[in-house]
Amino acid sequence: MGKRLFVLTVLSLLLGVCARAQIAPVPGEKRPGDRDAVLKSLDRIFQGFIHQDDEALRATHAPQWLGFLEGASNVMHGVDEYMAASTSPVKSPVHMAAYKLLEIDVLFYGDVAIVPFVCEIEIGGPDTKEPIKRKLRILDVFAKLNGEWVQVATDTAQSPDAQAISMASLRTLGDAGKKSLLEAREAVWRAYFANDRARLEELLPEELIAIDNGEKWATRQDIFSGAKGFVEGGGKLVRLEFPETKIQVYGYTAIVYSKYLYEINAGGKQFTRTGRATEMFVRRQDKWLNTGWHVDSWTPGPSGAAQ
Repeated sequence: MGKRLFVLTVLSLLLGVCARAQIAPVPGEKRPGDRDAVLKSLDRIFQGFIHQDDEALRATHAPQWLGFLEGASNVMHGVDEYMAASTSPVKSPVHMAAYKLLEIDVLFYGDVAIVPFVCEIEIGGPDTKEPIKRKLRILDVFAKLNGEWVQVATDTAQSPDAQAISMASLRTLGDAGKKSLLEAREAVWRAYFANDRARLEELLPEELIAIDNGEKWATRQDIFSGAKGFVEGGGKLVRLEFPETKIQVYGYTAIVYSKYLYEINAGGKQFTRTGRATEMFVRRQDKWLNTGWHVDSWTPGPSGAAQ
């Protein structure tokens, strides 16, 4: 929403200035010389990334540049912020290797050019067997300053169809992400056995669906009631382990497959339970929320198969 507002604001200001100056929009094909100059400047930007040429990138952007680069959540101000986000003092061996424009249009308002386009870039390096292809959806604004067409604003994002493919593709969590996910998994179990209502409310969203041993499908409120009943009945967790865990992550959703073991004291007796759990987590506001699970009892047979 913030990006849309930024783009609409920039365009509104530019169109307002042009309207007050009574400047009519002119399609790029009616100003072929300027259109070619804008596309040449755009190519210099891409070549700057391909050849890791910081000077070329800086020269093709206005000092008061504004916009969003891919992944940015706040408006970026000035060419220095652009350069800091786009380049690194240490040249990375993996970088843009090629680009192809799939669709582009140019519309002029005086010395301002609105340039929406879709492109495919290739990212590779010395050890890359096959270049990684990425599709981007970009809206650039160019202005003619001191006789040169330079980029004054941009909104750069992954194209919607490429984003959909990315969100549906298996990805690997880094060490920090995996650590926070497994900490959230264990926190849910411990909060239940401790009847920590505040922690459970933090970790379990309203839409929770849980299937435990038995036929009933539990809601969030059922989990709260179960935790309360366990502690009020004198139950206490003694031991909790997850001897084996496997993880699948798609976009902001993680599926955690576990073998579990816990020991509890209840009614003056000690019980040990083992089983398997499939738990679903969603990443929201930098926190993993446990949206559902299916837990069953499990006793390994001679070959490891369930009995």
